[in-house]
Amino acid sequence: MAGKLKIIPLGGLSEIGKNMTAYEYGEDILIIDCGLGFPDDEMYGVDCVIPDFTYVVKNAHKVKAIAITHGHEDHIGGLPYLLRELRAPIYATRLTAGLIRGKLAEHGLLEKTEIVDLDAGCSFTAGCFKVEFIHTNHSISDSVAMAVKTPAGTIIHTGDFKIDPTPVTGEMIDLARLGELGKKGVLALLSDSTNVMVPGHCESERKVGMRLDQLFNGCTQRIIVTTFASNVDRIKQVIDCAAKYDRKVAVTGRSMENNLKVAMELGYITPPKGVLMELNHIKKLPPEKVVIMTTGSQGEPMSALYRMAFSGHRQLEIQPGDRVIISASAVPGNEKTVTKVINELYRRGADVIYDKKDNIHVSGHANREDLKLMLALTKPKFFVPLHGEVRHLKTHAELAREMGIAPNHVVIPEIGSVIELTARSIRLNGTVPSGAVLVDGTGIGDVGAMVLRDRKHLATDGMLVVIINISSDDGSLVSPPDIITRGFIYVKESEELINEMREIVQDIMFDCSLQNITDWATMKSTVKSGLTAYLNRKVKRTPMILPVISEV
Repeated sequence: MAGKLKIIPLGGLSEIGKNMTAYEYGEDILIIDCGLGFPDDEMYGVDCVIPDFTYVVKNAHKVKAIAITHGHEDHIGGLPYLLRELRAPIYATRLTAGLIRGKLAEHGLLEKTEIVDLDAGCSFTAGCFKVEFIHTNHSISDSVAMAVKTPAGTIIHTGDFKIDPTPVTGEMIDLARLGELGKKGVLALLSDSTNVMVPGHCESERKVGMRLDQLFNGCTQRIIVTTFASNVDRIKQVIDCAAKYDRKVAVTGRSMENNLKVAMELGYITPPKGVLMELNHIKKLPPEKVVIMTTGSQGEPMSALYRMAFSGHRQLEIQPGDRVIISASAVPGNEKTVTKVINELYRRGADVIYDKKDNIHVSGHANREDLKLMLALTKPKFFVPLHGEVRHLKTHAELAREMGIAPNHVVIPEIGSVIELTARSIRLNGTVPSGAVLVDGTGIGDVGAMVLRDRKHLATDGMLVVIINISSDDGSLVSPPDIITRGFIYVKESEELINEMREIVQDIMFDCSLQNITDWATMKSTVKSGLTAYLNRKVKRTPMILPVISEV
């Protein structure tokens, strides 16, 4: 008799990004995807966010393989951090594997990692799991769904997908294979929920190519295009358009340069001879001969487009009349930064073409009717929505019920939930350690809630350092306290406030001397409390106060 299959989402629920799911049966674990997320506005100084790997690292001896659905950062970006903790072969399609190799090489992990390239339609075995890659469409080539055959039954894990009848490269999603699996019997479907609230069918990527052609045709100005660095099909269409209208293309932005290099090496993009040029050469051409492809579609402060807009790029700057095409939609949470860049582009006199105004982007995620088709084809007994915020997951669960799946056969997990599946039942049974691990420079997990709270405090209220010199003989003050501020007030314009703070510190230290208080921790705490109360009353602000005591 078959036992229980455990499905444990470690990321990608109630959030956009850091997708990761563990399948566990007996002594075998299969990991599907290992992505990262991007920090929100409250995560000062944080570079990226990765899943908590505690559970899989603790059970590293069980991990038989890591399978990757596609090459986006929110599905592969966490791999370098996971592979520092455990060893397991990675299975991926050619483009995805190429992007992973580049990423692991940067982290010095490539030589230590086995990466197996598989085409859609092929299968591999990992412990008790047999995994089949099924061709899908998405905003990056070589995306796959996975049919995971387990002793409990067959699970279909869609990854991010859309249904595109006219893709730029390759064929449309393999609906026939999904239908075959549905007829044979699918125990559970775990499906992308990102666009469940968007009605109708998702539009084809070719629509963007038609719109690009319109924007290139007759344009006499320099054209600057930004899109997701991993959207190989979009990059290919821009290069094709440039060639058609006799323009040269230069690329700026490290991630886009790397992805273009991988795509060209593997044959996914084959630019006509002479179309691609180095950035320092293309600057010598007249504007009507130039296309610049750049990173920065999400308004990232370090991206090439941001630096071009705010005069921080070494070689390029936005000029009046430039046609800037932002061929991407803002990822939830990035709306403010994208708007900031768009406003600056307008301020500099650019002709800005962007998604909400000019329909220059199509999503890589299935809309509501496409998700219904996936449910109808696979006919799952049980259903679990993945990849989305709470509103997406709940709406997708309701859609599954509308499609005839029994209400008690649908579960909405949270990150770390343990989903237990048998041939007859599905339930949530406990949790494992989970959450978000913050990556800051070379530190992984070093930044916790206290550090973030301090950074927020410093960012909003500034800092005040009180330097107190006391006698080593009797503990009395040997000189007036010195007060240094950063991000709080400008000392020369606030001498009265500074002098009053000095007097307060002097009074506190005198009281400590009278009470024979010699413990430095108590002195610092008393100084901090006294100044905090005074500043809150006087200026309604509470900077971070750091007393420093030195014996002389």
